This record gives sequence, C-alpha cells and structure tokens, in this order.
Amino acid sequence: MNMHRIALLRLRLLVLSSVLAGLPVVATAQQAVVAEPIPVEERYEKSEHLIPMRDGVHLFTAIYRPRDASAENPYPILLSRTPYSCSPYGEDEYRPLVGPSRTMMEDGYIVVYQDVRGRFRSEGSYDNMRPHVPGDAEIDESSDTYDTIEWLLDNVTGHNGRVGMWGISYPGFYTAAALPEAHPALVAASPQAPIADFFFDDFHHNGAYTLAYFLITPVFGYQKDGPQESRWFDIVDPGTRDGYKFYLELGPLKNASRYYGPDNFFWRELVEHPNYDEFWQRRAILPHLKGLSTAVMTVGGWFDAEDLYGPLSIYQTIERENPETFNMMVMGPWGHGDWARNGDGPQVTGKIPFGEGLSSAYQDDVEARFFRHFLKEGNDPADPGPDLPEALTFDTGRKRWEEFEQWPPANVETVQLYFGNDRTLSANSPDAEDRQPFSEFISDPSTPVPDSGEIQIVMTPRAYMTDDQRFASRRPDVLSFRSQVLESDVTLAGPMIARLFVSTTGTDADWVVKLIDEYPGDHPTEEHAPEGVEFGDYEQLVRGEIIRGRFRNSFESPEPFVPGEVTPIDLPLQDVFHTFKKGHRILVHVQSSWFPLFDRNPQTFVPNIFEADEDDFTRQTHRVYHSPEFPSHLEISLLPKAPEAD
Repeated sequence: MNMHRIALLRLRLLVLSSVLAGLPVVATAQQAVVAEPIPVEERYEKSEHLIPMRDGVHLFTAIYRPRDASAENPYPILLSRTPYSCSPYGEDEYRPLVGPSRTMMEDGYIVVYQDVRGRFRSEGSYDNMRPHVPGDAEIDESSDTYDTIEWLLDNVTGHNGRVGMWGISYPGFYTAAALPEAHPALVAASPQAPIADFFFDDFHHNGAYTLAYFLITPVFGYQKDGPQESRWFDIVDPGTRDGYKFYLELGPLKNASRYYGPDNFFWRELVEHPNYDEFWQRRAILPHLKGLSTAVMTVGGWFDAEDLYGPLSIYQTIERENPETFNMMVMGPWGHGDWARNGDGPQVTGKIPFGEGLSSAYQDDVEARFFRHFLKEGNDPADPGPDLPEALTFDTGRKRWEEFEQWPPANVETVQLYFGNDRTLSANSPDAEDRQPFSEFISDPSTPVPDSGEIQIVMTPRAYMTDDQRFASRRPDVLSFRSQVLESDVTLAGPMIARLFVSTTGTDADWVVKLIDEYPGDHPTEEHAPEGVEFGDYEQLVRGEIIRGRFRNSFESPEPFVPGEVTPIDLPLQDVFHTFKKGHRILVHVQSSWFPLFDRNPQTFVPNIFEADEDDFTRQTHRVYHSPEFPSHLEISLLPKAPEAD
C-alpha cells in the first residue's frame, strides 16, 4: 500500500472515529514528513507567451516548468484560466506558490496560467460568461482552452501528454466551460465554486438582483484599451461603512446611472435583461455538459455566498448526463474558496467554528490524490479510478465529514414540515379546526428587512451565511415558525423546497425563506469562535434563498399577482447537509425583503425593476397561508438515523 492510500485511509479512520465518538473532526491525518519546500524560482523556470487562437487573437500565458522536466522525466500540465490576472508579469517575477496547493507544487506539474480573452495582457474583447457555441465556427471558452492545450502540447517540452485544469470562482466557470468538446488531452478537471447560470447564482438568485455585488460591477463592466498589468477600472467609493444606509439612499436602481454610465457594458446588460431571456440562457453552461470524457471533481462550500448553485448543479448535471464518466463532489463547511486557504488552521465561517485542518486534509488527501491519479498514475480504462468517494460532504451540524456513494444519499426520505397557526413548525399537516388560516405582515420598501444585524459594506458579503438571525426574528415583518425542542438528532441531507401559499395586496412581491438552527439557551462557547459571540439561543442561518415573485410561473415571462388572490410559490432552497441536534429547534423565517443583499421589490408590478420610479415602491400586506386547503410547508430530504451498534 503506497503512502497516498495510507494517508487517505488515515483520514477515513479519523472520520469514522469521530462518528463513533460523536465528536467533530478537528485534525487532519498525519502526512509523510516533507522537507522544507524549495522556493518556486529554484524549482521552476518561468516563460511568458502570447498563444494564438483560431481567430487570430493572442492570449497571454505564463508557464512555470519544473527545471528537471525532460522527455525522460516528464510532468503533466496543469492549467488555470482567469479574468483576474495571472500576475506577476515578467519572466523573472515568480508567484510564491504555483498550482492549487503546496502539496501539488511539491508533487510537480507544469503549471500554466492564462489571462482569458479581453483581460489584462490578453487580446480580444471580454464577454461575461461567454456563451458556449457547439462546433468550431465561433470562438468560446472551450475553443480557447482547446487551442491553448494544443499549443502547449506542441511547444512545451518535458510533458507527459496529460492535462488537468482547475480554478476557483470565475476560474471555476472557465474550468467547467472547457469540458464540452474538450481537447482529448484534458483528462482531469476540478471546477471549484463555479458559476453555472448567472440568473440563479452570483449576480442573481431566482431572478432577484444581488444588490450587494453592486460595487464589484466595474470589475466585469469595462473593456480595456490594449495590454494592462493592473486594473483599468475604478471602484465606487460608497463613502460609508453602512451598506444599508448607502443602498437605501441610492433609491431605485435607475439612480445607479450616477455611478455607471453606458460605457459599463455589464451594468447595461443587467438593466436591459431583467428576465431570463435568451441573453442569459445562452450563458448557462449546464445544457452543454453532455458527452464528457474528462474526469471531474467539483468542489464547493455549504456556506459559499457567491457560488453555491453552481457546484451543486454542475455535479448533478454531469452525473445525470454522463453516467460513465468519473464524477465526484466535495462540499465542506467553507465560504467562498476557503478550501484553498486556512491549511491546518481552524475553519471559522462567519462566527461558526467547524474544526481544524479541514482545508489541508482536503488539499493533501483529496485534491492532490485526484490529480495525481489521472495525470501521473495513468488512466487505464480498466482502472476503477482513484480511491475517493463519489460524494465527500461535511455535516455542518455534527461538524464531521461523511462519505456517500451518491448525492443526495440514496436512502433520504422526503418529509414535509408544515407551518402552523401558532407559528409552529411540525410534521403534522394543518387541522381544519385551526383558528387562523394565515399569518400576515406589512412589507414596507422604505424599511426593508436587513440581511445582517451588523453595520457593514463589502464588495461581496459572505459572513451572513451563518449569521445569528435573532435581529430578524424580532421584526414584525418576519414570520417565524418554530419546531418543538428536538428529542433526537434530525439530519437533512439533500435538496429542500419551500412550497408556499401566499397573497398580497400589491401586484408584485419577493419571498425569502430561511432555514435556521436555534441553539439551546445553555449552549457553551465554542473553541476558535470570534471573541464575544454568545451561542446561547444563537439562531444560526443554515440556508436561505429568495425568489422574485413575478417569476413564480416562468423566469422568462414575468406576471403580476392578483391582489388578495391565494397563489402558490415553489422556492428551491438548494441542498444542505446539516444535523439539528437534540435540544435544538428548527426555525424557519418567511419575509419579503433581504436588504441590501438583494434589491428591493417595488411591490407594484412594473415591466423592469431596474427602471422603476420612487413612486412605484409601496407598502403592502402579505399573507402566508397554513390551512388544510393551503398548507404552506418546507419539503426536506431527511436522512434516517443509522441503526445503533450492538
């Protein structure tokens, strides 16, 4: 048994022991002793190139090649394509680390970074989420990747003919976008926190605009004039740390013209395409993930505020459309890209600690193993693949890793948790004798429900994903439905959907549903938690989602509500893997604003909310029904308890 399998076995033994002991995993498996890493410039030689694409555009590419690479000692190629610059520029300027992790750098790869079309030192025009076009008549991200790989194979010496690809966030999308019509040499790819569809992830969630990303719009909205080694765009200075105040004073989105004019093409695209029209549909990569032969490991974080829909949807689509292709998923208790940071240190997401060494365990025993197998050890068709699980997922309640042969787990049960007339949450459907068939609240766009109890403004907010929700529970425009104190652990593993029956006195409304873990009052302080966090009665957000109500029947063709008419709405909340422990409660919030995370709905139907006037924003009364006829509920995937050992 080689050292890599020993390391993985140790990790699995650690997982098993933590399960049996009922304790969180707080350390990674012991690794073989590694000597002090050699500086990058001593181990690698760097070269820079302008690689020609099939349409004549040249893409800037930096190649880090091990100095001992040769025909007798070949290395695989590992490629990352980015819109964020593959700096530092200059053949005598080196990155402090090349590749996804130090472990992989020490393993040895020819590591290649590329500025995508239209960015930094690459030629051409930039297109956000450039559409995939089957065939070779037009360029796309797949064709640019194909041409890059072809050039590398022909012009870089000392490679073994195998290419891998990885990237986090936008580079994760470029990794996924390389899979359709992939170059035959691309044998392994790891899209990490990838965007899959801009209307459901990142800048939109179920059609609602992610207002909190307003400040980052310039990053993607301006074409450059010639090669650039630093940013050519300005970032808006909000002049305050209070995001709630800044965005409320901004007023309707049409006022954004004071910051973004017609030269910001991305802002114009957002404004001109408020619905899921052909413009956005063409940018979705999911319909093209068919006929794949590349081995794929998709990675994401359960608390990734930017890209959660992407990794889950990409994994599930590849699994469904390519049953013979090696396809696995890793989902940890991480925020955006945390698995590439932290190392052996504690993982604290927002205010919630999840253990130590989680990132290094992933880097050493999973990521490095995946690429090592396919790029270094061979790809024999008879080989069953690397010794890795189909789904390596982290239970964010028990705080431990679990392995599954598929995701969602095969044995989950679909269960309904019904809203009750006394703001209860239970498995019992509403009774005809219930005194009140609905709960109602007044939604006022001038005082929207905050997304956080703290004063903050950032370009891409993340901490709210595990925030204490007590500030929201105390608002009259938030409906709270609570379970009884749990008498045993309850584990949710897989998709959830909120099936609501609602009405409004207006003609439009957003609907927000949040799943919350309410801790007992005597819950102790946890190790590595930020100073001053009070965990007694803490209401931890586990999952939350929003839907723009006009899209309840179609994201392509919005329609108004009929005032006072009971209307069904289905809101997918995305997957979770979370155990609500004995002594806790399950809490659900229903509200109609989540600000400034998402823009305000005027609650008066207008053709385009980006062009709404101040007078369109009106107070309205919303109702959520919980009667036998209209039983609003949360549909969950319940993982049965494992039988107790004798």
